[in-house]
Parts: sequence; C-alpha cells; structure tokens
Amino acid sequence: MDKGKDMNEEWLSLSDAAKMLGVHPSTVRLWSDKGALPTHKTQGGHRRYRRNEISLWAEATQNSRKIEPEHMMQEVIKTVRMQISEGRLQTESWYLNLDEDARAQYRLSGRSLFHGLMTYVATNGAEAASEAYAIGYEYASRAHRYSLSYVDAARAFLFFRNALIESVIKVYSDANVPSGQTAEMFHKMHSFTDEILISLLQTYEKLGKANR
Repeated sequence: MDKGKDMNEEWLSLSDAAKMLGVHPSTVRLWSDKGALPTHKTQGGHRRYRRNEISLWAEATQNSRKIEPEHMMQEVIKTVRMQISEGRLQTESWYLNLDEDARAQYRLSGRSLFHGLMTYVATNGAEAASEAYAIGYEYASRAHRYSLSYVDAARAFLFFRNALIESVIKVYSDANVPSGQTAEMFHKMHSFTDEILISLLQTYEKLGKANR
C-alpha cells in the first residue's frame, strides 16, 4: 500500500486540523460553520477533515490573501470602538476619577492613537517620530490638565494600547493572516507605541517642572 497516499487521505479531528493550520480549534470550527473550510461529518455528527484538503486550503488561502495593512487596521479600529463602547473604560480607576468632559476628551485621545498607527502603517514608518511625539504630548498634556498622576497617565495610555493589541489579535486571527505578516504588524505596533509612551513620560516631566 502506498504510504504517501495513506498520509494524504488521513482523516483529522478538529483539534488536529487546528494544529496543522496553527490556529485555535474554535477558529477551525468557525471557518467550518461558515463553509470556508472543507469539512465532513461522521454519522455521529463529529467534524472530520482530510489532510490533503487542509493542506491545499491552507496553501491557497496563504497565496490568495495578500492583506493590505491599511485595510486590516480599518477592521481593527471597528473592533476597538466596540470594545470601548461596551463599558470597559468604566472598570478603570483613573477613568472613574474624571468628570464627563475629561472622559469625553480621553475617548478622543484614544481614537488619535488608532489613527496615528494607521498613518504610521500607511507611510511605512516615515512619519513615526513626529507622530509618536505628537500623540505622547497629547496624552501627557491631557493627563496633566485633569490632574492625573504620571502613573495614571501611563495607565490611561496603556489601556488604549492594550485594547488596540487585543483587537489586532482578533482581526488577524479571524482573517487567517500568515504568521509572518502578523509578526511584522506586532513589531510595528510595539515600536510605535513604545515611542509614544516615552514621549508621554518626557512631556509630563517637563510640564511638572514648568509648574514648580
């Protein structure tokens, strides 16, 4: 018997298919339910996958999905806005200490971070230094204006940054973005937001000295 043929026709469980594709089993289940991934059902109702079909699907998907970062970021921002609208800010101690006007200003400040990252991605980092400085300055001056400590100023920024990172993980996972492309985006996000955080702390320190 041809061992190569046996291997190609091998049946895989949902978890085995997930391991082969490098994604979570729930993602494979979602793709199957949407009809995007070729799947078969046993008489008992369990999902089974042919190894050769999964290999061909993965290869075709990777070759056909040259995803533009700008388009991905549009989806990320939609996800971030939904997260913030669901009241996650209400669990943040620094946010609860602000009045309504200050809260509205911080929500605007959060959007500037996401749009700044889009600019960074679209220009391939050409405007990184000035963009990061401007956003860091905005976060610092806003925190200082509303009497937040430098620790809470950093917490506020990290809240929005983490919401952004979580959204990228979700959007990229749902789109089955190749691991290399995902790693590149994470590198860009961390490089850009690290520069913003440094600018924020430096600006806050300068504002504090100016008021002494």
